[in-house]
Amino acid sequence: MRIVIAGGHGQIALRLERLLAARGDEVAGIIRRTEQSDDLRAAGAEPVLCDLESASLEEVAAHLQGADVAVFAAGAGPGSDPGRKNTVDRGAAVLFADAAERAGVRRHIVVSSMGADAAHPGDDIFDVYLRAKGEADEYVRSREALDWTILRPGSLIDDAGTGLVRLEASTGRGPIPRDDVAAVLAELVDTPATVGLTLEVISGSTPISVAVKSVAGN
Repeated sequence: MRIVIAGGHGQIALRLERLLAARGDEVAGIIRRTEQSDDLRAAGAEPVLCDLESASLEEVAAHLQGADVAVFAAGAGPGSDPGRKNTVDRGAAVLFADAAERAGVRRHIVVSSMGADAAHPGDDIFDVYLRAKGEADEYVRSREALDWTILRPGSLIDDAGTGLVRLEASTGRGPIPRDDVAAVLAELVDTPATVGLTLEVISGSTPISVAVKSVAGN
């Protein structure tokens, strides 16, 4: 399969690119800066230079032509201001969904955040972030032309992955290594029966492949 990942230089995205490339998929990662290209190539992915904050719908759709799966894993990142939460975490996610629809890429996976809610109250930076992610999730869920799955990880940590998770509609809060989030995403790419699901994931006791099959009803 050909998989195009928005936010291709992110910590989860780089891990996902390695997993997908290692199993023989064709992977492209959308990045904002040329200097990020070598890291993507090292992960086995094709770097695609495109700034999702300023690109047109037509530009992004062109990068998605011929893809089997689109994965949105971009984020403004820690330290960004409220404006960028809205232009990246919401705006870029909406643009990427529209571009996937324009390019005819039905399978659409979103890396969201636990607690994402368009009605989340408060004005702190994290409140703005959760609202932006929630608004983006609502938009994606409204697109009938997309076969979407939304993944909401708990607190991200850099510990080595265990391969064991809790994956449900609602898990409660908890940590999860980025390694394991990437591995769950790789399984979701291969599991179309998860279309239409919004899932939370934290560390747990169930092997990832078993957890994904379980939520898929297999």
